[in-house]
Amino acid sequence: MVNRKQGVPDLPENAAERLDIIKTRIERARRRFGAPPEQVELIAVSKTFSADEIRPFLIAGQRLFGENRVQEVKAKWPELRALYDGIELHLIGPLQTNKAREAVETFDVIQTVDRDKLAGVLRTEFDRAGKSLPVYVQVNIGLELQKAGIPPAETVAFVERCRAVHGLDVVGLMCIPPDGLPPGGFFAQLATLGRAAGVANLSMGMSGDFETAIAMGATHVRVGSALFGHRPKAPAADMTP
Repeated sequence: MVNRKQGVPDLPENAAERLDIIKTRIERARRRFGAPPEQVELIAVSKTFSADEIRPFLIAGQRLFGENRVQEVKAKWPELRALYDGIELHLIGPLQTNKAREAVETFDVIQTVDRDKLAGVLRTEFDRAGKSLPVYVQVNIGLELQKAGIPPAETVAFVERCRAVHGLDVVGLMCIPPDGLPPGGFFAQLATLGRAAGVANLSMGMSGDFETAIAMGATHVRVGSALFGHRPKAPAADMTP
């Protein structure tokens, strides 16, 4: 069984050491596998962790973070943004249309666009806010009923609609492979879809499998437990990394 949510068994106490270990593994994987991307970006998944737990990673230089709830971000990130320049927040959790306005106000990148209704609402909110955030299309790569995402067979057409009909800046695809199965084939499939859709970025890979994702061409990996340690068990509906 493969559990990609397992982190490093014995994490160093120092946040800078943890960050350096993961970044070193990312770079080694990129060089070893000869992946197409010139660089692989680390998104530190800070959901459920407090501002005090995040701050050491900011001090160590990390600036890309993944969160999945608008209200949680609004509660802890304004103070951190005021203290540290260059923070980029990625929404990696399911987005309800009634939270779209707040998401546009709060996040810098939205990785979970998965239906036309949401795409249309985001366009409306972008116009209202006078800005346009880069977005990723989330693909339900394993066709799992409990997970959000567009089916693989519909991905390319959906990306085209997001661009042509809704005017969204689709920069990449995102996926979470089925837990308990080898992820490599699913990552390879997302890479194939990305080429067909003409997107530059692939957000795939978590704490236990990001090196495999890099081998398949990931440009962004989402790492949580290997940096922050184990978080409290998430609700069943929360399928983000």
